Amino acid sequence: MARARLAAVVFDLDGTLIDSIPDVVGALNRLLAEEGRRAVAWAEARAMVGDGAGAMVRRAFAATGETAPEDALPALTARYIDIYRRYPVVETVAYPGVPEVLTRLRAEGMALGICTNKPHEMSMLVLEIMGLATHFEAVLGGDALAVKKPDPGHLDAVLDRLGATRAGAVYVGDSPVDVAAARNAALPVIAVTYGYSRVPPASLGADLLIDRFDELPGALARLARVP
Repeated sequence: MARARLAAVVFDLDGTLIDSIPDVVGALNRLLAEEGRRAVAWAEARAMVGDGAGAMVRRAFAATGETAPEDALPALTARYIDIYRRYPVVETVAYPGVPEVLTRLRAEGMALGICTNKPHEMSMLVLEIMGLATHFEAVLGGDALAVKKPDPGHLDAVLDRLGATRAGAVYVGDSPVDVAAARNAALPVIAVTYGYSRVPPASLGADLLIDRFDELPGALARLARVP
């Protein structure tokens, strides 16, 4: 990909741009307490996120007792989202360098988007409260479409809203589902090592790994030099 063709960068949200585990776990543990279950620790919850709220609730119930019946999951997930909506940004923070790098990329003319399996309403609410929403021209959560990551249609929909094409885009994430989504969409992918991956970041199969968000501009430049 030639540097001149790089027009868009699409990001995952949780574990890539923001450290939201404290508030995600807080809401999840409130739901579990209402159901008479034990709390899950942060370390446990890090392995539960990435595939959407429903999958996280399912994993949390499986880890704390009997698996929740499939027909009960929609209502349990809705209750979790309602709790999270009340406490969206108590301890959530942007990772170091995120606002500054996003500002730099926009100044360089990049179109920025978010493709996340986090519920769309909650994604927008958190971004607004944190003052990050203005950096992004397109945001699509996991329930905004009929498909979600790793289906390439999720990423394609974000690119379409950005007015970009696969040929001019890069995806940045932290988990196996992020790398799978990028591969399915034939996009180069950069993975961060500080996120919520359930497997060692080095085993994700990303094109490049970065340990800090402020390494992203350099990583994009290196990708641009790849024929």
